[in-house]
Amino acid sequence: FYIVPDFLACYPASSHYLKNTPTQLAFFERNIVDSHYYTRTRASTMSTTEAQDPVKSETNKVESVIRSRKERPTGSTHFGDADWDEEQVDEIGDATWGEVAKACCVHDAKEWGKIFVGACGALFFLYFFLFALELLGNSAKVLGGCRAGGLLSDETNPVAGLVIGELATALIQSSSTTTSIIVSLVGADAVSVNSGIYLVMGANIGTSVTNTIVSMGQMADGAQLERAFAGATVHDIFNLLSVAILFPLEVISHYLYHLTNAMLPDSVGDGEKWEGPIKKIVSPFAGRVLKANKDVIKDIATGKVDSCDAYYPALCLDGIEDYKHCASKCDKDAGEEVGVDCGRVGLITCDKTTGCPAFFQNGANLHDDSISGGVCLVLSLFLLIVCLMGLVNVLQRGLAGMSTRIIYKATNVNGLIAMAIGTGITILVQSSSITTSVLTPFVGLGVIQLEQMLPLTLGANIGTTITGLLAAMVSDNVDALQVALCHLFFNISGIVIWYPIPIMRRIPLRGARALGRATRRSRLVPPIYIIVVFFVIPLLLLGLSS
Repeated sequence: FYIVPDFLACYPASSHYLKNTPTQLAFFERNIVDSHYYTRTRASTMSTTEAQDPVKSETNKVESVIRSRKERPTGSTHFGDADWDEEQVDEIGDATWGEVAKACCVHDAKEWGKIFVGACGALFFLYFFLFALELLGNSAKVLGGCRAGGLLSDETNPVAGLVIGELATALIQSSSTTTSIIVSLVGADAVSVNSGIYLVMGANIGTSVTNTIVSMGQMADGAQLERAFAGATVHDIFNLLSVAILFPLEVISHYLYHLTNAMLPDSVGDGEKWEGPIKKIVSPFAGRVLKANKDVIKDIATGKVDSCDAYYPALCLDGIEDYKHCASKCDKDAGEEVGVDCGRVGLITCDKTTGCPAFFQNGANLHDDSISGGVCLVLSLFLLIVCLMGLVNVLQRGLAGMSTRIIYKATNVNGLIAMAIGTGITILVQSSSITTSVLTPFVGLGVIQLEQMLPLTLGANIGTTITGLLAAMVSDNVDALQVALCHLFFNISGIVIWYPIPIMRRIPLRGARALGRATRRSRLVPPIYIIVVFFVIPLLLLGLSS
């Protein structure tokens, strides 16, 4: 603890005092207090209180480094304790809402200043985390859009439809986009309602790949990775279990088809496309870097074009790179021609408001756009990890020292309320992937328990069906509305089967915990899991079904 002056080296008992009680340490200090060396050395590191009362100083030091509930008289665990991971949910004591309010709102001016700075830091990292997710989705659509469109274009058997829906969603990193395209295909009579049902089931599985990727951002800490991976895969397991029961039931009885058919109106009014507020905040910035052309996926899926080659090379009138000269569509009925009256864009397009993105290139071919998509994919993954690390660090600092009783009380809401929260957030951001990806780091930190993450993800599943319903309203087609309703009732059916009964609810929870524990044995479990579950097994099933 202390630097021993050279002139005390002859005292054999000096080391003995360094190993004993605060009282003995105080006696040792009194014996050397006249030493000029000691005074000069300690004066630079000791406060006035420490210098006046070394015994009190040592006692405060012991109290200030308590990092375990075993050393704390109350036996409570605080955020950041060394044995934080050892506490089970049933061991967490119950706090009052008064304690929660006090921990939340009763602070001095200095603490409020720290909270303000921490909140600003958290919002900064959260915004760029959402930006990275948006850029990741755009990059995936550029890289996998042609393949996804080709997959969705075929009228297939039920197993192939299920697998194609999953693969298409995994490729473009957005179940909202996939379901919107499926609804459009059904509305255009390119795909039957029955095939559309199997496709949206597959899309439900593929949507969870994004938050599973996000969980790998906490690989630096084994305990955080275990919790984050469990929080991400509980969504996967629920979706897989729901498909395992409802897919054969639909093949045999067509219960979703008959249920939704009985609910259909005679006609659907032509509605307007709705964009969530989060999309309005994040998308314009991401669109300045890269903006994917979703029309390519739809046109290939509906058979308007045979391949992506029909969109290349990209062409801007008079060499001017803006929306009007590059991305405005030709009116074929008026006899307008590409290159004369309007431009042409490929997988990367321009926006009416923000113009052409940084990675747009006049005269680009398919290879050029693919390279741009690959660069943006790497950039988005790097930014995703950096923002995730920054967000986790800010949250850790803000929660340091807070009792688990307080945290658990504040986050332990009723399951139905948690579902409503998950649904509401997903409607706002228009993406279940964003909802679950933002919540995953909180599970990794231990702020949200796995038991709470499950109903939040179930709510996200319900919220993502709103996108399909909105697309059905725009399509002005009753069959499109039926597929969107099938997506909604598929998720509701899965919730009814797996959530209300505690025994059934424990199955996805235990499966997720088992996968989380597997990361302790090897950090390679998450990437191997993603490759095998989302790509290898579906491709094998696709090969067998054909």
